[in-house]
Amino acid sequence: MTHRFHPLSGRDFEFVVRRRNWGEDRVYCRDADGEFFDARDVVQVKYEMVRAVTVDKVPVTAAAAAFGYSRPSYYQAAAALAGSGLEGLVPARPGPRRAHKLTAEILAWAEQALAADPALRPAALAGPIEANFGVRAHPRSIERALARHRERHSKSR
Repeated sequence: MTHRFHPLSGRDFEFVVRRRNWGEDRVYCRDADGEFFDARDVVQVKYEMVRAVTVDKVPVTAAAAAFGYSRPSYYQAAAALAGSGLEGLVPARPGPRRAHKLTAEILAWAEQALAADPALRPAALAGPIEANFGVRAHPRSIERALARHRERHSKSR
């Protein structure tokens, strides 16, 4: 399929269709039993790994290795599948989920600095914030964080 260690390596597949999905070329195939499989579909690969253990009674270590995952990854996939169904196997968006560098303390300091000098722009606070707090933040991130901070505080008054 994708490499010689893949669990479906060496098997014959019937070409079904080639499509361009999400900017990638995807090839869809069926095996001799008519089963559909896309080796680059993470959800399907994890599902098949969990199914191999639960239905085919393949040992966890063997199934995880055969599908290119670690044992802990198998247990995470099994728990996600049990808890949320197939939706639980969809990879989460990488990276931070919210702003986390500019704390309330830093934003309060920034508000005071802006109030003390009306000519000062929020974007100009990137250097002083790094110097005073050791936090590197993009100037636009500072502007957005201050706007959110002001919005929250204006509603609470």
